[in-house]
Amino acid sequence: MFNKIIANSLPLMPKKFVWLFSKRYIAGETIDENIAISKKLNNSGILVTVDLLGEFIHTIDEAEINKNEYLGIVRRFTREKILGNFSIKPTSFGLLIDAEKCYEFVREVIVEAAKQNNFVRIDMEDSTCTSIEIALFERLKTEFPTNVGIVFQSYLKRTFSDIENLVVRTHKPESSLNIRLCKGIYVEPPELAYTNFHEVRHHFLKDLELMFQQGVYVGIATHDQFLVKEAFELINKYKVAKDKYEFQMLYGVTPSLRDSIVADGHKMRIYVPYGKDWFGYCSRRIKENPKMVTDIVKAVFIKG
Repeated sequence: MFNKIIANSLPLMPKKFVWLFSKRYIAGETIDENIAISKKLNNSGILVTVDLLGEFIHTIDEAEINKNEYLGIVRRFTREKILGNFSIKPTSFGLLIDAEKCYEFVREVIVEAAKQNNFVRIDMEDSTCTSIEIALFERLKTEFPTNVGIVFQSYLKRTFSDIENLVVRTHKPESSLNIRLCKGIYVEPPELAYTNFHEVRHHFLKDLELMFQQGVYVGIATHDQFLVKEAFELINKYKVAKDKYEFQMLYGVTPSLRDSIVADGHKMRIYVPYGKDWFGYCSRRIKENPKMVTDIVKAVFIKG
């Protein structure tokens, strides 16, 4: 109850206060700040994926602004020789305003990334977007078979079937599929999502095993040490080559676990968000997951 009260009150708090804990997880407001952090991660043997904050916009003009900024990000990353790719949220490109315009804007970014032999991942958002984001991905993948990927969330009850169906519809080679698998963070009704912690873990591993069996390239996105250990077991069981998977984590989360995975010789990619909407991003994430309030308390009272 305390966590929920704090989470709901967060949007009313001064931005300087919220930044005390947010700066651990957000690269900053500008592309220059993101570039600096991305270079540090690259120098530590870690790949990145950049995310411009600002989902659930209200006008198509905002979507075009986001599209243009992403085009600039791709060009800047290329000039700076950053080892990384790009994650986009379709709602920030106008998915819920004009789906066709969203497709056109996302396609422009993928065209620019493909020129550089790079890659764009379509992030998965809440359950109202799941089907239309899968359809958007499939439409783009027909034209850009190796330059676009998608995300699935293990807590959604539909995910196992969605992966099975996607493998069937994309035909061979299944290995051209590139999927990030995460637990999922949005609050969903129990008829759509598993709510028990152990159930979510179970289905994460079930989904991961399916993708290994089908030769899908997987971004194993988790900070859960148990799931990392079990993923290693599945990698060994199916003799998955190191160029067929990577681990993925959020910037600033479980750095010691991250470093241990890198030290063991596995590919690691860090999701590095930035942008002027960091306050809205953090407020929404904490409302979706009030347990993060513990981090606020630690940041303010323990780390000063």
